[in-house]
Amino acid sequence: MISRRHFVRHAGALALVSSLLPLARALAAPPPKAVALGPDQKADVANVQTYLNGIRTLSSRFEQVSGDGGTATGKLWLARPGRMRFEYDPPTPVLLVANGKNIFYYDKELQQVSELRVEDTPAGFLLRDQIVLSGDVTLTKFEHKPGAIRLTMVETKEPDQGSATLVLADKPMELRQWTIIDPQQKQVTVALQDPQYGAPVDEKLFYWTDPRPTGGAGGRGSVR
Repeated sequence: MISRRHFVRHAGALALVSSLLPLARALAAPPPKAVALGPDQKADVANVQTYLNGIRTLSSRFEQVSGDGGTATGKLWLARPGRMRFEYDPPTPVLLVANGKNIFYYDKELQQVSELRVEDTPAGFLLRDQIVLSGDVTLTKFEHKPGAIRLTMVETKEPDQGSATLVLADKPMELRQWTIIDPQQKQVTVALQDPQYGAPVDEKLFYWTDPRPTGGAGGRGSVR
């Protein structure tokens, strides 16, 4: 297994998978306090939910900034439900692939692969077939200022596992960036650069083939 510090620094570009590695569960946290919303804000949240559910594919360059000032760039692809790929530019030695069931994290320097189920990570939120901003998700902050909408959410049952903040342009509505704060209060922000929504995405991008030499842990093999 890789360290959380190493993962957050290098794999944080996905941001929503910054909590990939299992953590010891603390005592049950108190229920999160939902932000109070007026009628106009409730309408805004409903519009954001409708917009997010309309994103079936996404490809984009991205820039990542971590809380300690580290930066990385690369390209991402997303196809809902459940599939995504993050390729980092050198010198960041990381590849992330979600094939609909599992997320694979590959560190090229360490020749190491880690694997978790999509639903066990914060990434599961944006990769769901249907995104619902209520129920098992609690909105803790919301603001709509001229030009931008910002909303922060946590898991209703496990609010101590971190938060996700989405930032969207409002006219027209467009997802621009997201920020993850993990259970150790480490922060990673991913900004999308020239995102393309709705364009066809090659399904082969989401096949996982172990890139390590034959005989390495896990061996080779393509997984869909």
